[in-house]
Amino acid sequence: MAKVEVTMPKMGESITEGTVLEWLKQPGERVELDEPLLEIGTDKVDTEVPSPAAGVLKEILVPEGETVEVGTKIAVLATEAGAAQAPSAAPPAPRVVETPAPAQASAPKAVPSGDGAVAAPVEAGGGIARQDADGRFYSPLVRSIAEKEGLTMSELAAIPGSGREGRVTKQDVLRYLETRKRSAEARPAEAAAPPARPAAPPPAPVVRAGESGRVEIIEMDRMRQIIAEHMVRSKQTSAHVTSFAEADVTNLVRLRERNKEAFFKREGVKLTFTPFFVYAAVEALREHPILNASVEGKRIIIKHDFHIGIAVAIERSGLLAPVIRNAGHLNIAGLARVAADLAARARSKQLQPDELQGGTFTVTNIGSLGSIMGTPIINQPQVAILATGAIKKRPVVIEDPGLGDIIVVRHMMYLSLSYDHRIIDGAMASSFLQKLVSVLESFDPHGEV
Repeated sequence: MAKVEVTMPKMGESITEGTVLEWLKQPGERVELDEPLLEIGTDKVDTEVPSPAAGVLKEILVPEGETVEVGTKIAVLATEAGAAQAPSAAPPAPRVVETPAPAQASAPKAVPSGDGAVAAPVEAGGGIARQDADGRFYSPLVRSIAEKEGLTMSELAAIPGSGREGRVTKQDVLRYLETRKRSAEARPAEAAAPPARPAAPPPAPVVRAGESGRVEIIEMDRMRQIIAEHMVRSKQTSAHVTSFAEADVTNLVRLRERNKEAFFKREGVKLTFTPFFVYAAVEALREHPILNASVEGKRIIIKHDFHIGIAVAIERSGLLAPVIRNAGHLNIAGLARVAADLAARARSKQLQPDELQGGTFTVTNIGSLGSIMGTPIINQPQVAILATGAIKKRPVVIEDPGLGDIIVVRHMMYLSLSYDHRIIDGAMASSFLQKLVSVLESFDPHGEV
């Protein structure tokens, strides 16, 4: 027998530590090469760590909930001589949470599940298999939860997946179980109610005595805890002020409509308004470099590269802001490709921590969610953030050379700039917004993208 050490992997260039969230195997259980061994979390993402070798988990050295530095020994595997083992030259590459192990080349009569139990294949009708009849994989963690909660393969297959390629994640299963629980609680209430009265709503999980109504207590998930911490810290760090501007983006709307079908056929991604907003922000930052900076004590650090964060909504969990590196070197098409890739990987949990760090300015397109304007909170250590509101048709007054002032219908939008008043004053913010509006209004409606 040989011993293989499992160490805390390096999740990115700027990540120095990780937290053990959950051990997916316990001492004495067998684990295969590349089978998920544990879940770890950083201040940005949660991921599964695959086993570096096939063998038996002999010892867990770091308990759940403990945070250790990258490279720290966290477990020991006992392997047989000649057993499959990952190269030891580099730490095992982590996989995004809920990425399942690959299917076996040929389906045996019984498939080992992630916890060492034997699950019948799909066609046998019992247990939870690694793969269903439609070819969708289920990770050991998902299968373990499903088996513990008594879910059938048909129930699991009916759950919409939010993971990569539509795969079911732990959160998807837990959300389904909560919905099923509430439905079950509601059925007795419906049966007991008089026929003439509507069924009562399901009871709330927790009721506090002395309060006038029922209350439900929900524990924050890790993403919400991280967001809460960052938002409070930002407010405590920066003196927030927000300025507003309005832009006539009629020509921009026409340019996008003219090009969107051909762009999709050529590039394979949709042409949204986000790359135009990022492009305009970079042009405004070129003339107002103080907004592309950070503050360290009494020093102002001006950044000469434009690394633009774009806020991406992750279902109901919150927002992530992956960063478009060197956005100043990209045209509209290049920005569209990178933005689409980052947004897709953010929603499917494939981002690496470094892709969420190092931004120098952030653009949040709240208009895509229906808001016409907002007052965003600065993403530290940046000093400004731009919110782009929904584009709406409105009657406005314009000056016509021949007719004078006339009322016409135009596509209008509001822009909100929150900035750190420690180093940016209202005049500088207004000048930035004027340049931004000028760029957005200058697109040629007959141009090509």
